[in-house]
Amino acid sequence: MVIVELPLHVYRMGQAAARPCRRGESYVTELYDWFRKFVIECPSGLITLHEFQRHFCDGTAGSESAEYAEQIFRTLDNNGDGVVDFREYVMAISMLIEGSAVEKLRWSFKLYDKDKDGAITKEEMLEIMQAVYKMNVAAGLTRPNPLTAEECTNRIFVRLDKDNNAIISLEEFIEGALDDDWIREMLECDPSTMKVERPLKRDTALETHG
Repeated sequence: MVIVELPLHVYRMGQAAARPCRRGESYVTELYDWFRKFVIECPSGLITLHEFQRHFCDGTAGSESAEYAEQIFRTLDNNGDGVVDFREYVMAISMLIEGSAVEKLRWSFKLYDKDKDGAITKEEMLEIMQAVYKMNVAAGLTRPNPLTAEECTNRIFVRLDKDNNAIISLEEFIEGALDDDWIREMLECDPSTMKVERPLKRDTALETHG
């Protein structure tokens, strides 16, 4: 069995490496591929939290990904009805593939703002960090002396909380990330974590006759 080791930052914030902006025909083709997979896996046009977690965990680090998957699902579910419909999914993926840096960071802010009160507390950010670090450990993506979830959260807060009021506003979040490449890399969300696609499985017929 061949094991492909991914860079640590793939799961550090539950995001894949930054992808180039896609425009024109290639962008349309990529979007079509995403939408086709959604329809195949979710013919009703709706996906529940349980279904999303199953797809997300199969594509990342197993059950250790469930906590982070739930928060991504809550962010996708704009109207809070407990399901993500085709329109919500399309809008998010389109923006994360083709949107501006500010648009992507605005979406990431909603991911961290768990109680949706317009500000991120250190506790909220730490919960997401810890969920992602669990994926790191489960996937074996560790390096010597990495920052802990707590250290990473503290470092980001020191740099973003300009008025020292113990919360990060949307403005602080966006401005700070745009001014700091490390923070931006840590906070931006990549759409590849949200693909609705079943993993490839071995042919059961081959297994039977092998």
